[in-house]
Amino acid sequence: MRFGATILDATGLRLDDEEKALFRDVNPFGFILFARNIDTPDQIRALCDDFRTAVGRNCPITIDQEGGRVQRLRRPLARNWLAPLDHVLRAGAGQGEQAMYLRYRLIADELYGLGIDCNCAPMIDLSGPNTHAFLQNRCYAETPDRVAAIGRAVANGLLDGGVLPVVKHIPGHGRATQDSHHDLPHVGADLKALTDTDFAPFRALNDLPMGMTAHLVYDAIDPVAATVSAVMMRLIREQIGFDGLIMTDDISMKALNGSLGDISRASLAAGCDVVLACNRSLAERDEVAQAAGEMGEAAQQRAEAALAARRPPRELDIAAAEADLSRLMGGQVYDG
Repeated sequence: MRFGATILDATGLRLDDEEKALFRDVNPFGFILFARNIDTPDQIRALCDDFRTAVGRNCPITIDQEGGRVQRLRRPLARNWLAPLDHVLRAGAGQGEQAMYLRYRLIADELYGLGIDCNCAPMIDLSGPNTHAFLQNRCYAETPDRVAAIGRAVANGLLDGGVLPVVKHIPGHGRATQDSHHDLPHVGADLKALTDTDFAPFRALNDLPMGMTAHLVYDAIDPVAATVSAVMMRLIREQIGFDGLIMTDDISMKALNGSLGDISRASLAAGCDVVLACNRSLAERDEVAQAAGEMGEAAQQRAEAALAARRPPRELDIAAAEADLSRLMGGQVYDG
């Protein structure tokens, strides 16, 4: 059975009859949760069951649970984490990798227990002096090797907890000085500089099962936003060597122009495997699903490989993990 080439969301706390019918008909590859979809543990599990029942399979359900400003689950459902960059800096030299592994192993435990088995992390964009504020403290470090090492620890923590990681924002969003939720950023660095810096962490983690695109233009390479650029997608596949499933960042973001259907078609034509569309009406979600259609053969193979990377969680002693993390960070682990 071919998957629909979409990842979609729900309007509220449970699926209504129209959403169930739509998802049954268009068979999205997976789903994503937002704060409006979250109330109690039982409700979250029931909504995840709604999604999986609608498509008749154990589809992936993802969320943005980075910590800091970007986390959909908060107390009392989950720990309130420090921003990622603050977490790494507090852990200190030589301890960032282990501290982030433990952080995301605990996050995976929180997610998996609610029926969520995918997380849009690690975020391995390089932090720099001009990185836009919407992204800066979500980053891990300023150097490619350091970012790659911490990103690997994050991915391993999630995988060990039964949760698929989604590496983002491929091939690198750190040089952007605008917020792609509102504008289309342009990056002026040349190909060699980008290859040596921004692209390097993604090359180091090119074996991860899933990735998410960056909505920005690399002026020295192609005058088109990476998500809809065949040139950039070819670079991601061939130069960076990433052969996992590539999902777009949310195509509703204002960085991309055109109708949802046109953006969906352009993203897939460029080489993305699946279209992420969020915060849209039922009719608009249907428009995206009809434009995207079913996955092609290569995308389907990557999707199946990503699902095969899911594994049962390894045993976790939560108290010991929390104690180890507290020791690494001098006691301040959480935000509030």
